[in-house]
Amino acid sequence: MLHELLRVPITGSSLLVPVYVIAALLAGWALVGPLHERHRLRRAAVRVGGAAVGAAIGLVAVWWTGDVQDDFGVQFTPVTRMWIAFAFAGVALLLVVAVQGGWLARVLAVAAAGALVLSAGLGVNVDFGFYKNIEQAIATNPYRTRDLPVLADQPSSQPEVDAADWHAPAGMPTKGETISVSIPGKVSHFRARKAVVWLPPAAQVADPPRLPVLVALSGQPGQPADMFQTGDLGSFLDRYAAAHDGLAPIVVSPDQLGAPNRNPMCVDSRRLGRSATYVMTDTVDWIEHHLPVASGPGAWGITGFSQGATCAMQFSTEHPDVFGSALAISSELAPVTGNAHTSTALAFGGSAAAYRAAAPVAIMAAHGPYRDHLTVFGYGSEDAPYRASTETLHAAAVRAGMQTQVIVSPGSAHDWNTVRYVLAHGLPVVLAHLGLPQQEGAL
Repeated sequence: MLHELLRVPITGSSLLVPVYVIAALLAGWALVGPLHERHRLRRAAVRVGGAAVGAAIGLVAVWWTGDVQDDFGVQFTPVTRMWIAFAFAGVALLLVVAVQGGWLARVLAVAAAGALVLSAGLGVNVDFGFYKNIEQAIATNPYRTRDLPVLADQPSSQPEVDAADWHAPAGMPTKGETISVSIPGKVSHFRARKAVVWLPPAAQVADPPRLPVLVALSGQPGQPADMFQTGDLGSFLDRYAAAHDGLAPIVVSPDQLGAPNRNPMCVDSRRLGRSATYVMTDTVDWIEHHLPVASGPGAWGITGFSQGATCAMQFSTEHPDVFGSALAISSELAPVTGNAHTSTALAFGGSAAAYRAAAPVAIMAAHGPYRDHLTVFGYGSEDAPYRASTETLHAAAVRAGMQTQVIVSPGSAHDWNTVRYVLAHGLPVVLAHLGLPQQEGAL
């Protein structure tokens, strides 16, 4: 029973409409009643005024933290601003009623404030396209843990997959399998959380062929499971595999952060840890020794969202000998935590030159021209800052000789709605470049 309750969708109208209606009724009742006849209008006016002031404070707080201070690194959409204003209005109403007195009025104000805050949380969640159910919000990595053997102990007799000659063997699973694994930081000593691995049907047979591999990086804050739980990466690839005899890339989502709110910027530093070495040495070596993957940059790709997209751009541009394909969704121009000054001090020993050299635009200028290298860029049409950064990165990639494509998610901003749209439309291009069968249309 509890398991089913945790999986109830929290983004559909069947839940949202009743919550919104109840919140509106409670708020209306708390605003105008119960009030004694004497001073009814004056007290109601004070409550309405208090709620309005609270909403105004909420809007100012969003403007200051989001637009002026840029604490979140993204611009909030009008929908999110509206919901935050409602939440602040509910809290302000509660405070006004608490001062005015009356036990019934206070009970109603508490209920109204709670309902408005819940409505705001649900509304913001829908706008960002993050949690689909309660289980997703409380289980950061729901996938069962497996220890994969070293391939040297169980060598694959199969060559790298040839899509033209591949035929699904009898008994092959119909869907991919998502598991949780530990990738130790043997060289980097980076303290990473468990990674997530997605195995396509073709990788689950007794003697699997060597398949292309896609490294997937979450945004920050985030965790490795985000690209699967929220980004639906496994679902998109299941659709692809179903149309192509179980073929799809093996996906590995390592933890380049170390904790949800940490941002080591995918570089090696004394203060933040050796995140770059963890991904490019520890994770790459682990993949090669534990998974039946093809070799060479033509069979290796990397993708990510936001901070993860910035990392994907850093790694794919600096290591074209490892990654021949990249799918960057809402990438920043450079690795950053807070601002450029803070980032330079934390990760680059105060060297502005070293910080500038770590930006993907600078890396592309230094390493170009690139040969047989694909980068697909994506962003939301309502995401002005990341539209600007993507346009700059795209221009630099073209100058560096890369094959490129830009995908714009209509009506979305810096959120997971954008991620899902770009994955659906960008993955087919990347998969074809990895040597897998051409997919007609979006996934």
